[in-house]
This record gives sequence, structure tokens and C-alpha cells, in this order.
Amino acid sequence: MIDIYKLITAVEKTILVLIAFFTIYAVGSEMYQVMNTGSVKLTDLLLMFIYAEVLGMVAGFYKHRKIPITIPIFIAITALCRLIILQGKGIDTIDLIYESGAILLLAISALVIRWNLINLVRQNMTNHTSDQTRKENDQ
Repeated sequence: MIDIYKLITAVEKTILVLIAFFTIYAVGSEMYQVMNTGSVKLTDLLLMFIYAEVLGMVAGFYKHRKIPITIPIFIAITALCRLIILQGKGIDTIDLIYESGAILLLAISALVIRWNLINLVRQNMTNHTSDQTRKENDQ
């Protein structure tokens, strides 16, 4: 009988390895293009930053066995910034407002997630410290 969990986990790991290899290939490709043109644009740097974040997300998964939700949010923020820059001065005002609003919402969501995580860690540390104090007092 096939263990579905192990199969899904193996497929997930395979996909993540492929993502890492394709991202490394894309970084090399982008760097080759920059070297050929002899100039680096802000959009090139933002694209390379997105690639670095994707690699960080894959590495984080292998190190901690989970993907922090803030990394995809940062990738989305960077992608939206890159989109705004690529559209240039000819962008419609309402589109700029929508895209800027999306960036703001993503930034607020990342802040809320981080704030909740910090408070959760503080609560766990406080509970752990008070548990230790109770144990010491009981002895």
C-alpha cells in the first residue's frame, strides 16, 4: 500500500529542488544579460532580489521544515514595486493607486504577522519562565 503522506512529501521536496535549480538558472541568465548590456537597471536588481527571496524561502523550508508566511509577502511587495517601475510614467493613475494600495496592504499584513509572532514568542517565554519558577518553588 502506498503511503500518501510520504508520496506528497517526496513530490513537494522534488518541486522545491526544481524551484531552487530554476531560480539559480534564472539568476545566472539575468546576470549574463546584465553583463552583456553593460548596465544595471533598478528592475534588474529587484528581479534578482525576488530570486534571492525565492531561494531563501526554499532554504528556510529545508532548515525549519516550514515556509515563513512573510517571505512570500515580501516577494509580492517586491514584484509589485518592480511592476510599477516597469510601467514607467505612462501608468494610469488609478492603476498606480491600486498597486500602491496593494503594497500597503501587504506591508501591513507582514507587520501584523510579525507583531503577532513576537507577542506569541513573548507569551511562550513568559509562560515557560513562570513554569520554571513554580517548579523551583515547589521543590
